[in-house]
Amino acid sequence: MSRGYARAEERNAAARATLTPLAPGERPPALVVAVVLAAALAIANVVALVAGLDVEGRRPGAFGVLLFAVLMLAAAWGMWQRRYGAVLAFEALLGITVAIAALSLFVANNAAAVVLCLVILLPGGWLFWKLVRVMGRLQAPRGPARERVR
Repeated sequence: MSRGYARAEERNAAARATLTPLAPGERPPALVVAVVLAAALAIANVVALVAGLDVEGRRPGAFGVLLFAVLMLAAAWGMWQRRYGAVLAFEALLGITVAIAALSLFVANNAAAVVLCLVILLPGGWLFWKLVRVMGRLQAPRGPARERVR
């Protein structure tokens, strides 16, 4: 077991050594997409609340919608500021959403449901995958510490 762990840790160290830290002010395209998505979800939910849209015949509570909107705006701001914790939290929500969309394919009973699942699953899965590297680059050591990693 320890030999397998040592090999895995060697591969991890080699992968970490290839990561270059983000330059000051650099925002990779996946990070920008995540920021725009979080802000758009917040705005769309507030607009839907104000417009009085129903979800499955019921009107959602204003507190829940506004709380979600505030959390998404905070995530968008944090990701724009290149905060690792904000990217990690958004990545977790994105992972849960993608998993639910994938599982929903098993119970989709019409073409519209399948299309909706795929519209969430495919771009969401792509963004999830791309944000993993962004998170690695956010944590990549800078300066003299980087030399020690190699």
